[in-house]
Amino acid sequence: MERQTERTIYEVMGGEEMIRSIVETFYPKVIKDPVIGPLFPEDIHPVKEKQFLFLTQFFGGPPLYTVSYGHPMMRARHLQVPIGMKEAEAWISCMRQTLEEIGMEPALRDFILERLKGPAFHFINKDEA
Repeated sequence: MERQTERTIYEVMGGEEMIRSIVETFYPKVIKDPVIGPLFPEDIHPVKEKQFLFLTQFFGGPPLYTVSYGHPMMRARHLQVPIGMKEAEAWISCMRQTLEEIGMEPALRDFILERLKGPAFHFINKDEA
């Protein structure tokens, strides 16, 4: 009897090529965004590479981020950046625009955005009151 294996989100998305496409399409939007653009360094390349490694791992691909940097501990790694609800929503908006631009199928796009909202809103570390 043949054993069926479930595909990871990473595989369903299109693997390395799709993650790279997402990252390359996403960061120009982030840099131009008036809310979150100023939070990023001028040299965005290291950030893009870490995002590629993280998203690969986050969606079920090889544990590239952990191999390179240890456990992601993403909230702790973002504590020095002031992130409020506006910043989290701007990040999600840039990602939504990215997934639409690259032509991701709507059901998969919505699933991925819901999955990314967890970390995006978990990173909130400032009160906007």
